Amino acid sequence: MEESAAVIKALNRKNAVTSVASQNAAPRNRPARKSYVLDTNVLIHDPNSLLNFEEHHVIIPMTVLEELDKLKSGKSGVAGECRQAIRLIDQVLGSASVDEIEAGVPIQAPGRKDTHGTLTVLLNRPELEEEGVLANDLNDNRIINSLLALQRQHPDQHYVLVTKDINMRLKARSCGLDAEDYHNDQLVSDIKQLNKGYHEVPGSFWDCVQQVETRQTPEGVFHTLSRAFLVDEVLGTEVYPNQFILDEQGFVGRVTEVSSHTVVLRDLPRDQLLHESAWGLKPINVHQAIALHLLLDPDVHIVNLTGAAGSGKTILALAASIEMVIGQKRYNKIIATRSTPPLAEDHGFLPGTEEEKMDPWLGAITDNIEALHLNDENPLSSIQYVKERANIQFKALNYIRGRSFQKAIILIDECQNLTPHQMKAIITRAGEGSKVVCLGNLAQIDTPYLSATSSGLAYMAERFKGFGHGGSVHLNGVPRSILAEFAESHL
Repeated sequence: MEESAAVIKALNRKNAVTSVASQNAAPRNRPARKSYVLDTNVLIHDPNSLLNFEEHHVIIPMTVLEELDKLKSGKSGVAGECRQAIRLIDQVLGSASVDEIEAGVPIQAPGRKDTHGTLTVLLNRPELEEEGVLANDLNDNRIINSLLALQRQHPDQHYVLVTKDINMRLKARSCGLDAEDYHNDQLVSDIKQLNKGYHEVPGSFWDCVQQVETRQTPEGVFHTLSRAFLVDEVLGTEVYPNQFILDEQGFVGRVTEVSSHTVVLRDLPRDQLLHESAWGLKPINVHQAIALHLLLDPDVHIVNLTGAAGSGKTILALAASIEMVIGQKRYNKIIATRSTPPLAEDHGFLPGTEEEKMDPWLGAITDNIEALHLNDENPLSSIQYVKERANIQFKALNYIRGRSFQKAIILIDECQNLTPHQMKAIITRAGEGSKVVCLGNLAQIDTPYLSATSSGLAYMAERFKGFGHGGSVHLNGVPRSILAEFAESHL
């Protein structure tokens, strides 16, 4: 009898899947207005995400609210995002009645009078969830079962599950439901589309140019070219301020102005760039040279350095920072921070001060300070001198919220593991006279709900590419060692 009951239950589940799948197989009969069901990780990734679904209907399952409630306590970054998402949901729902919430409360974005879309909270219905195709032992399964029940009740509606969890999307699709990633902050579909910070022209750049106006000033030599000709005929892609043009003959030009008709390039002698140094460190190749050039420029307020492990991102940024704080006295301190694994969110289980607790996660900073002073007579004294004179402070990402740093260089390491929302939270901490340096490798993302294209590092690089006081450089090569270079390319 038990075996027969199990078989009947399995057949019922299979029929439920087939029924929902057949409904989803006829998109032509669906209305244009969709209903998007948001998973918890979407609201953590972007607490304002429910405002980004235009005229469509947004549904938040009660299970998601329960998960947000469990995660909202503490000072971790996740807790902060949960609280912000909960406040926004409360603001949208306001004093709406149960019937109004079930019908959908109009979503009004802060600062806007018009509304777009509606918001509903999907109550847990155990009696309906039991008819689902998945066991209710996991919250993900409960959400999927609730959505299946909703689809059965309203077969004419188009429901889409939105989640950053790939496995949950796979399970939902296996049950016949539509499921997709949250794409609102994903500005590119392929990291090859990201701004590298430079254009490499084969042969000679000047052999491609037909007309140019050159002028010499005390600041240097500047060339004015036709924007249309440069973009369409020479590069084949758009140009932005603080990008570089490199050729095989040694020409290096930095884009200083971009107008509707012209582009102005500053001529930078390659030998001069390669001999520029910061705190005794000289660039090894031209890509490091242009990166150091941007780092040392006081008019560039944000620099984004990407590249493979060992390409020189951290040591270049650190050497330039120490030079500008101690040598040039442009800034008063260096703030070093990075994302930390979830188990270390609260930093409470490690002994010592905040700096000592952050040391395991910011070891790359300490390692590179040591590398800059390996040849000193007394390396330990030099390292201690630099830490004190440069006023290097190690800050936990969780405690940066609400702070404002004046005349400081803010080094953000491992940016590839930050969401766009977290990147915004950190960069907006930069006060008057401060500079932000973002470091990361999009091939080494450790956060389960982020990809190379949805990472905060990619988002920031794309958003800032037209900013006249910002620049990006993708570093090539692995000069850390012959072993590191071989491992990067062969493992």
